[in-house]
Amino acid sequence: MDTRELFARLIRCEAEGEGDSGMRAVATVAMNRVRVPYGEYFTVCRGDLRRVIEQMCQFSCYKSVISGAPNYQNVWAISPRGIDYQIADWAMNGGIHTGAGSLSLWYMNPFQPQCPDPFPYNGTGYWFTRINQHCFYNPTNAYAQT
Repeated sequence: MDTRELFARLIRCEAEGEGDSGMRAVATVAMNRVRVPYGEYFTVCRGDLRRVIEQMCQFSCYKSVISGAPNYQNVWAISPRGIDYQIADWAMNGGIHTGAGSLSLWYMNPFQPQCPDPFPYNGTGYWFTRINQHCFYNPTNAYAQT
């Protein structure tokens, strides 16, 4: 499958229940990882969206097994819809969700009202905002050292 289709599948899988705004915010994070000029994503992914999506331990929807159990909600089990392609194209053409911003590198669903801070838990991100069920995080100065 090509990168555009993989990205559309990821957007649907990660944020389908979050509506248009939530899906755009998730897509923004992926593209922020493509564009960040320093740190782990710059070093490992080198500005390549497919590398961002396929990087180990980043997106639960890219895993077929989570904690030893099958993950049936993954990019291989769903097909992208028109809206998923539209949002993927929007993001790949420079669209940025203003709520998630141009800095957010991570998001997560805490399945609770409060967003944990920091995230990831190694201290490289700090809580920035919440959009629907997802919490979004910007990099700390420590991220540049990753």
